[in-house]
Parts: sequence; C-alpha cells; structure tokens
Amino acid sequence: MASDDRSPTAPSLREAFWYWLLLGCVSFGGPAGQIAIMHTDLVERKRWISEKRFLHALNYCMVLPGPEAQQLATYIGWLMHRTWGGLIAGALFVLPSLVLLIALSWVYMRFGDVPAVAAVLYGVKPAVVAIVLYAAWRIGSRVLRHPLMWGIALAAFVTIFALKLPFPLIVLAAGIAGHLGAKWVPQAFAGGAGHKASNQSFGAALIDDDTPTPAHAHWSRAHALRVLAAFLALWLAALGALALTHGWQGTLTQMGWFFTKAALLTFGGAYAVLPYVFQGAVQDHQWLTAAQMMDGLALGETTPGPLIMVVAFVGFVGGWTHALFGPDALFAAGAAAACVVTFFTFLPSFLFILLGAPFIESTHGQLRFTAPLAGITAAVVGVIVNLVVFFAMHVFWPQGFGAAIDIASALIAVAALVALLRFKVGVITLIGVCAALGLAVRLLPSLLA
Repeated sequence: MASDDRSPTAPSLREAFWYWLLLGCVSFGGPAGQIAIMHTDLVERKRWISEKRFLHALNYCMVLPGPEAQQLATYIGWLMHRTWGGLIAGALFVLPSLVLLIALSWVYMRFGDVPAVAAVLYGVKPAVVAIVLYAAWRIGSRVLRHPLMWGIALAAFVTIFALKLPFPLIVLAAGIAGHLGAKWVPQAFAGGAGHKASNQSFGAALIDDDTPTPAHAHWSRAHALRVLAAFLALWLAALGALALTHGWQGTLTQMGWFFTKAALLTFGGAYAVLPYVFQGAVQDHQWLTAAQMMDGLALGETTPGPLIMVVAFVGFVGGWTHALFGPDALFAAGAAAACVVTFFTFLPSFLFILLGAPFIESTHGQLRFTAPLAGITAAVVGVIVNLVVFFAMHVFWPQGFGAAIDIASALIAVAALVALLRFKVGVITLIGVCAALGLAVRLLPSLLA
C-alpha cells in the first residue's frame, strides 16, 4: 500500500457522530472483528490515528475489565473530541444493539412458544455450546503457553465446577497468582494480552506517532479526582433513585447493584463474565431460567455490538417475568430493566477511559498489568470450560443427565464446532444454518407424517 504523507482533514464532532453510529450498526464478529473494523477504518482508510497510537490505546483497553472494543472506541473518540467525543463514541457503539435486543427479546417472550420459534432455538442452542467452546479454545491457545498457566486454568475449572467457589474470588486469586508468579517464573507470564504493531505504514495520520498529546489529554490529579467524583455521584444518584422508588430489594435496584459488580469482573471478555452472570441472574435472583439464558446468548451472537450486551436480554426477561409495572405493561417493564442493566454494565467502562486514558497518553510505554491479567485470563479459560459443561448438560440431556442423550442436538454441536475450527465459518452464518437444521429436525417429521 502506498503511503500518503498528507495529513487528513480533522473530522468535526458531527462527522464523528455519524461514523460511530454506523460502526455501532455494523460491529458484528465479536471484539476481534470489531477491532479489525476500527483498524481498517480509522488507521488505514480515514487515517484519524496511527497504528502505533491505536495499539497503544488498545493495550490499555485490554487490561481493563469490560468490552475492549467499546472502550477502544471511547478512547479514540475522547482523544479526538474530548469528553463529549468519548461519550458519543462509546454510547453509539452500544445503542443500536440495545434497541435491537429489546425488540428481539420482546419477540422471544411474546412468541417463544410458537413451534417454529422453538424449532429454531432447538438448532441454535447446540451452536451456542460450540461457540462458547471455540471461545475457550481461542483464548487458551493465546494464553496457555506454559505449564503454570495450564495449572491456573485447571484450578479455576475445579474450584468453580466442584467447589462452587464464587467467580470474583477466582478472579482475585488468579490475579494474585499472576502478580507473584511473574516474580518467580517471569517467562510463564510473558506476552499476555498485548498487541504488537505490524510496522506497516498507512501514511500520515491525524493523530500520528509523534503528534503531541492534545491539551485535554494531559494527566492531572485534580482532573482525575473530578472525573472520579462525577462518576461516583452519577452512579450513586442512579442507584439511589432506584432504591427510593423500588426499595433496596426491588428487582431494578438489585439489577443495578449486581451488574455494577459484574462490570468490574469482565476480565477476558464477555465469555468470562457469563458464569458470574449465570450464577447471579439464574441461580440467585432467578430473573430467568438456564434455557432462557442460552436463548439470550444465541440472540446476542446475532446482533452487533459487544457480546456482553446479552445482559440487556437478561434484564428484559427479568423485568417481564417479574411484571415490574403490572401485567398490562410487560414490554415497558422489560425495556426499562434492559436499559437499567445496560447503564450499570457500561458506566464503569466510560470511567476507566476518561479517568485513566490521560495517564496512558502521558506514558506511551509498557504497562505493568500484563502478568496479573495473564493469570486472570488463564483462569478465565477454566471458567469458560465449566460454562460449556453446564450448557452441554442442559442441551444434550434436556430430561436430566441420567436420561438418554439428544443425538440430533449433539450432532449439530459437533458440526458447528468443526465449521468454526476447520472452515472458519462466521458466527452469523453458523447461527443461520443451525437454525435451519433445528427447523428440519423438529418440523419435517410432523409435516411428512
């Protein structure tokens, strides 16, 4: 590719707004696909930011809890257009997915018992098992490169599967293991989640390698304290309003509190926090059933935006089933709960960027969080495998583990896993094909009878 030495024209906030909105509508493919889209658009085509600065920001986002692609969009939006730019970029990365998931959740709750819909979900559920297992394989192949890392992953699996230890405790222990292990066996924790530049030049960028840090991006302790105080006040006001109107034990209040904690534990991506969400939403609060959780994952895989947006489905189903506003306002209850859950899930992500990005811009150096992150990510692999086992038991043995296995469902899962591993089939295509297989398996016998 021929490089262009001419610096591109700086976009206005209005132009950036339309770009971030478009990105939110087309950001399929999970974090890897979303980051690839942003790299192609912002580094190669528009040249709003150089690859080195892009990857410097990405490395910071990778060590944060929360969806790294959404945080990267927030970071770049903030770097280009100050606080409003970051808020717009991060919010528009999520908003289209929220609207779409509310609509799909309503269809699911309203028509989920229709035979055709049930048949589609029958084919999609084993695909979800394959997709989650594939996620464990992808993370594991990147992280588990030393026997010590395998040991952390195995310990995490055993402690959550057999000992039923809570997910936050496993994350804390893994982080401590990474911190201490890096001192004794540093080679085990080398690498981590960082990304390296390709050394390919795409021409002069608006924010280039040697572009001075913008005035608003300079680190200031006073500014950091103001940002922290503002976010704490916003969080307390929102949670306090819910507590005053619904009581502390009210469903919306408990959703706000629970998903605040979940947002601080999403190291390793959405698949890592799913076990924690499952424990709390399905087992503890009973906002939805295990089967509904799997159906929500399937819907989340087919929509743009971060996969962690599945929490909007969790909120919608919980609000609907608990009839928060009465039996005649089920959609309003579901939509309100979905919005509450989304707000509390993503609020910390904005805080991490607006609070920490000025410091990161002042360093342009190596981060010191890779060893604890590597330990946590290794534990995440074990936790995700536990999730696969749980989902597989419910999908392949719907009548209980002692009953006969559902052969058709198991075959669909095996075929889906082969399609992902061997043929690199996209998730959307895979979901569509498996949905068609579910229709064939469930409906064709009755039509031919």
